Amino acid sequence: MRTTHAKPDLAGLLPEQGRTALTKHFASRGQPAYRAEQVVSWLYDRLAFSFDEMSNLPKAERDALRECFDLTALETARLSRSSDGTSKHLWKLADGELIESVLIPTSTRLTLCISSQAGCAMACTFCATGWMGYQRQLSAGEIIAQYRGARAWAADNGLGEITNVVFMGMGEPLMNRKAVFAALHSLNHGYGLGARRITVSTVGVVPGILEMARMPEQYRLAVSLHAPNHELRQELIPIEKKYPLPELVEALRAFDAAGGKRITFEYVMIDGVTDSIALADELARLTREFHAFVNLIPFNPIPETEWRPSTPERLRAFAARLEARGISAFVRAPRGRDIAAACGQLKAEATHGRGPVQITSRAREKAAS
Repeated sequence: MRTTHAKPDLAGLLPEQGRTALTKHFASRGQPAYRAEQVVSWLYDRLAFSFDEMSNLPKAERDALRECFDLTALETARLSRSSDGTSKHLWKLADGELIESVLIPTSTRLTLCISSQAGCAMACTFCATGWMGYQRQLSAGEIIAQYRGARAWAADNGLGEITNVVFMGMGEPLMNRKAVFAALHSLNHGYGLGARRITVSTVGVVPGILEMARMPEQYRLAVSLHAPNHELRQELIPIEKKYPLPELVEALRAFDAAGGKRITFEYVMIDGVTDSIALADELARLTREFHAFVNLIPFNPIPETEWRPSTPERLRAFAARLEARGISAFVRAPRGRDIAAACGQLKAEATHGRGPVQITSRAREKAAS
């Protein structure tokens, strides 16, 4: 029985790995060394989605590349554009799985939010992706293909260059560290995106945070905190049981001590659950030592749940309390609600919710104002 091996995916190889593989490939075919750089230019500068597009290579060389390498390109299953300018791609993978990426324009930047997994195993109670469960890890090529596809689409539609990338789409990035860290390296060293313009969001996977702390590049970290105490957080984010807040805080201290690696805290505002003034005080005490920024995120309603976003009055009061305690806070304006742009929502439109989430009496006491 003959064993088959997957071809190297040029979209997923590290830039230096790709150059080495291409140099060896063309040398074995008696081709000049510059052929490798021609392909690299098509890959990183001209965003070729197939070998056939590489028109300055002879047809025989394009055919040989196709025989020896893959070049992952994603199929658009659905594209939605919001009245506020947000655009969301639902991408179809080769095996039929669906993932999402979102382009968010402002007056000064164009941010791409990309997925790292098909589905998510973290089961956060307020997240549409968590409701769908986990299907599989994405490869580095599938992660980079989101960037390549979104960048080409943005250029074709007058949105300009992508300035920032955030790993805040479907999945927990630090549970797919091999592929995500390879994608970070490629975005930074291959596509020229500054490390400080790339943010990895995590619900608190401590080993991954410690690995990022040791990286020489100054990638940013966004911590999906969402509750400032163990009791409430474990109700909202099950991984709190594995990596409780004291352990998470120690990992964040190591990340902060590495220097130049900014931390942002994400905090979902759910009416009557996470938005009391008492919780604002706890949040201030927890985050003060990091001199970090707190993003207050109004809950994006999910079908068949009873939870609702905090009222404007409670949002303002919560933010004001943090500011009074010396914590920089910002209420994130909801984007793309008319196109279900929150993580997992576009895919979740075809699924049923899990029903109202019940918060235990002990956690509710901690959340009460």
